[in-house]
Amino acid sequence: MKITEVKPILANSFLYVRIETDEGIYGVGESGAWGFLNASAEAMETFRTYLLGKDPLLIEHHWQYMYRCFHFRGAAIMGAISAIDIALWDIAGKYYNVPVYQLLGGRCRDRIRTYYHVGGSTTEELVESCVKAKKLGYNAVGHLSPFLDEPRGKRYYESYGNMISNAVDRVRQLREAVGNDMDLCLELHRRMKPGEAIAFAEKVAPYTPFFLEDPVTPDNFDEMALIANRSAVPIATGERIHTIQEFEMLFSRNAMAYARTSVCLCGGISGARKIAHIAEAHGVQIVPHNPLSPISTAACMQVAASVENFALQELPDHEGISATERYTSTNTMDQKSFSQKDMVTWVPRVENGFALLPETPGIGCDLVPDVEKRFPFKRRTINTRLSVDGSIVDQ
Repeated sequence: MKITEVKPILANSFLYVRIETDEGIYGVGESGAWGFLNASAEAMETFRTYLLGKDPLLIEHHWQYMYRCFHFRGAAIMGAISAIDIALWDIAGKYYNVPVYQLLGGRCRDRIRTYYHVGGSTTEELVESCVKAKKLGYNAVGHLSPFLDEPRGKRYYESYGNMISNAVDRVRQLREAVGNDMDLCLELHRRMKPGEAIAFAEKVAPYTPFFLEDPVTPDNFDEMALIANRSAVPIATGERIHTIQEFEMLFSRNAMAYARTSVCLCGGISGARKIAHIAEAHGVQIVPHNPLSPISTAACMQVAASVENFALQELPDHEGISATERYTSTNTMDQKSFSQKDMVTWVPRVENGFALLPETPGIGCDLVPDVEKRFPFKRRTINTRLSVDGSIVDQ
């Protein structure tokens, strides 16, 4: 079997790749370089020149070749490698007529615990969103910002005292509204400094959050370690890094309890599993990062099913626009104007907070025909929030 085509597909606000073979078997994957999808598509075109004519089943060899061929890396490149890797695993599963997780040693679980995306621009909206998730049967919620999801066009200011106390009080209200049967995954969106994060962790700990995600920017590993070693609440991080070496440096510093592996950015299914195995040796569990489309969800579930140290799977609402667009691209938008599920052949079925595994060969999800024509590509707009003094605010 030989690869005959590697086709980047830009559709709506997503980037996919379709890899075809001379035996009629094809695979699909998704890139997680969501802010720079055009650049990632060009990286796929470069890798295409290598992949044509190759055996698609030599997945690890191709991964190493692409990763090491030009001596440079970055999110756009790693997004392309990740998408290609997922597509090659999809081909392998179809070739052997089994779900990908069967090729990865078999499943460690038969369903995947998920957390549902919640949000709100006011405390009332946030509480209502969490109560809705509980009524839908979920037992964990995430993408939950105790600082609210305010419009990015609204300039920000809060005193230090109000920033900490208001956020803690929101978590208190959430805990009282949903009880202890619901786990709260707090998304801090890198908006704090180390001292602020340590103070917040101490005050919010009585309400037992599942974790605090990205309290500070992930660029300084020692900062994250400082917070993790002084926080009574577990720390989750990793969605913005993409190599096994970066994760290992964080693990060796005891800088996290939960690794947020971006399957569509950290090297695909192959890369995510390598990170998971290193995490296992450090007593760290994985919570795959997944703000993308159902193709990403299907790939994440193959990893979640096949590694022992899986904790929780991020599951965005595939009934509407992408999570990254919903929370970052515009101040106001009709969130019902588009449904991701119309782009694909499968979305996960969730029962009592657990997603049922796809059982079809490959990753279990495919794109609908002519997806790029039916859902024209939209370049993401830059919309960074500012403070009242004009400086940049992380949100």
